[in-house]
Amino acid sequence: MKFWLCFALIFALATCVLSWEKEDHEIFDLVSELQTAEGKGTTFYSWLDVPSSASTVEISKAYKKMSRTMHPDKNPGVKDIEKRFARLGVIAKILRNKDSRKRYDFFYKNGVPRWKGSGYFYSRYRPGLGTVLVFLVVLTSGLQYLIQGIKYKQDVVRIEKIVGDAKTAAWGNRNAPLEGQRKVRVNLGGSRTVDEDGNANPGRMLDMVVEGANVYILEPNGALELLDASAATKPAIMNTWLISLVRKLVGGGFKAQRSGAGTEDDGTDSTDDSSVSGRSTPDKRRKDRKRR
Repeated sequence: MKFWLCFALIFALATCVLSWEKEDHEIFDLVSELQTAEGKGTTFYSWLDVPSSASTVEISKAYKKMSRTMHPDKNPGVKDIEKRFARLGVIAKILRNKDSRKRYDFFYKNGVPRWKGSGYFYSRYRPGLGTVLVFLVVLTSGLQYLIQGIKYKQDVVRIEKIVGDAKTAAWGNRNAPLEGQRKVRVNLGGSRTVDEDGNANPGRMLDMVVEGANVYILEPNGALELLDASAATKPAIMNTWLISLVRKLVGGGFKAQRSGAGTEDDGTDSTDDSSVSGRSTPDKRRKDRKRR
């Protein structure tokens, strides 16, 4: 399940990355720049004042007419006139080319996609190594958190099934549980096999104790452990790989410091005071007399 989920996510990301080409990215930039400079909703056709069904000849005429009025030499001091004039030439070139116009017409009819591919955003914003690493950490941690959630739901369903099987084995199919305590064995779903003597092996069995509405796992030492949905591990950001690694490293450092502190010299001299002063203490004199 985990393998197929990861494969599906990788395939979806790869599809988004590979869906648009360099020429498409150029059109995306021009559409964005044109609407910023000339107003929201402005298209290549509306800016040239021609219909979307205009022929190549009509587009060329519209371009020549507009370029004469927009030429920087005729508009001295006009803000961004050079950029607008250069943009006009690029747009006219796209619309006069059959293939590039076909590309633009697709986005003209269907709209520019919100997700334009990682190549587009990389070429536009040029993220540094740190940004890329942060993105990868967030992406992998998010995927791991998602898998944790899926596994948690699967574990809850499995626990509920085991609890239900245990209650059925103890009380039968009656709705209300009987009072008292009963020991049962529940099959955890292991494969059933047959040995050489023809004896059936029911699979992995678990000893359990049912007491009223509660179900307990019977440990080998006789202890009882309550089994319910709380036994499943809930998804948590703290359990993602990066935070777990940091906690492990920090925890290991603290343990090493505590261990080192326990073996450090506490500053006291273990040498007998009598050897320092050159005189015998009362306790030492008593021991010497006993030896004699």
